[in-house]
Amino acid sequence: MTVITISREFGSFGDVLAERVAHALGCHLVDKAFVSAVLRQYGVAEFDLEYEKQPGFWDGLDVAKTDRRDLMVRMLNLVVRTVARHGNVVILGRSGYAILSGLSDVLHVRLQAPLDDRIAAIQAEQNIALEDATALVKEKDAIQAAFIKSFYSVPWASSSSFDIAINSALVPLDIATAWVIEAAKLNRNSVGDKPTTRMIEIDSIMMQAISERLNCTTEH
Repeated sequence: MTVITISREFGSFGDVLAERVAHALGCHLVDKAFVSAVLRQYGVAEFDLEYEKQPGFWDGLDVAKTDRRDLMVRMLNLVVRTVARHGNVVILGRSGYAILSGLSDVLHVRLQAPLDDRIAAIQAEQNIALEDATALVKEKDAIQAAFIKSFYSVPWASSSSFDIAINSALVPLDIATAWVIEAAKLNRNSVGDKPTTRMIEIDSIMMQAISERLNCTTEH
């Protein structure tokens, strides 16, 4: 069974890496669209909208908003943990590495790059002005950092939470893909006696929803 989380800095091509790794390993790709679709089934349709807000949203003191935020995060955790229990998945973003921390059969990958390289990539990708690309990248970084810190107490800039950290400005994506694939194979053979995804307690209704969305009823 393969479970890989890929965390990426905005503009570091983590989505491309995730797609390539999932295709090469024959795994399901669990990304923003997948998670959002499952959350909508459970009435948490606004997660993406709120996630994209300025980081102050995640640090607010309003009780009603705090309760709603906590619900959204609990549901996110449930989706990611259920996906991991299903197995044979590459989980792109959505705090997968923090949610599944401590599970020995999960490979955690971080794709990153210097700020200037990421700004240049976003400027070219979206065909926008340099100042707009700079503001966008910095805003995305701030939002991600606030979310991770607020709910998982993990420093966003730290690489200690990952098994592999790759600088996409230096390492071509085909080489990065090969590294992750090889690491996933090694990781499957080094579980030992530590906790694994098989120990995740699941909600049967959520598992059914996940299996239907993946179009796969087999737990790997």
